[in-house]
Amino acid sequence: MGIDFKGRVAIVTGAGGGVGRQHALALAARGAKVLVNDLGGAVDGQGGAMTAAHSVVEEIRRAGGEALANGASVTDFEAVQAMVAQAMDAWGRVDVLVNNAGILRDKTFAKMDLADFRTVLDVHLMGAVHCTKAVWPIMTAQKYGRIVMTTSSTGLYGNFGQANYGAAKMALVGLMQTLAIEGAKHDIRVNCLAPTAATRMTQGLMSEEDLRALDPAAVVPAMLVMASQDGPTRTILCAGAGTFEAAHITLTAGEWIGTGPQAPEQLAERLAEVMDRTGSTVPPNGAAQGNNELARARAAAKARV
Repeated sequence: MGIDFKGRVAIVTGAGGGVGRQHALALAARGAKVLVNDLGGAVDGQGGAMTAAHSVVEEIRRAGGEALANGASVTDFEAVQAMVAQAMDAWGRVDVLVNNAGILRDKTFAKMDLADFRTVLDVHLMGAVHCTKAVWPIMTAQKYGRIVMTTSSTGLYGNFGQANYGAAKMALVGLMQTLAIEGAKHDIRVNCLAPTAATRMTQGLMSEEDLRALDPAAVVPAMLVMASQDGPTRTILCAGAGTFEAAHITLTAGEWIGTGPQAPEQLAERLAEVMDRTGSTVPPNGAAQGNNELARARAAAKARV
């Protein structure tokens, strides 16, 4: 059985070019009705025109698909609500949301204006929050939803000159963790995609050969799997140049040190043991950390009796 989206409605933000365009085209090719959102701004978020969104819509229609264009800024919640209403008015449901819109304002943290930090957070994090908030009651009511956040290796592992971008991208992982838990009873599955792709944001940074390998279309299979009916939830998939990986936020088994006056020195001495990844786990929720700590404390107390 192939993955298909017949009868499904998808919204893809930042879909006028790059990875977002490929997402929109792929969803449409597999049967989804697609609302193509793109502000049409520059890489840094300046300006705006709906030309790019209309172009992708025309591409989808020429291939026999159904699509609508939308030029809302994801930073404007009222405009986002109107965007979701546009999809509902046309097609009566929203099944898939791909939060892909983003901008770059790279500088070292020392040289970065706080305004540039805040703007990047506003687009990536609050943009995804706005779109997700607007579709959440619809997905809850229809007992079905698939949401894909776009995180990044910069958020997961860091990258020089991208403190704002990395903070925003890792925040989306935290958002996913809780929304996946809250959405489970309504069959709303929430995942993150960390793409490596040659786009406007990577021009001038790589060789021509590497740029060809990092075709934005190569990351789309990960999105399609996560957005599909049988897709996972609370999963971070990384993708680029035909390779797919999974990233996990793990918890080591840890060591009980105690709370005595020498605890800081003892922790410093035994830090390697605390950081030992043997037997590490992927916790099902945040409470697992506290449960592990209490279990260790109880075991230590029992051993002292």
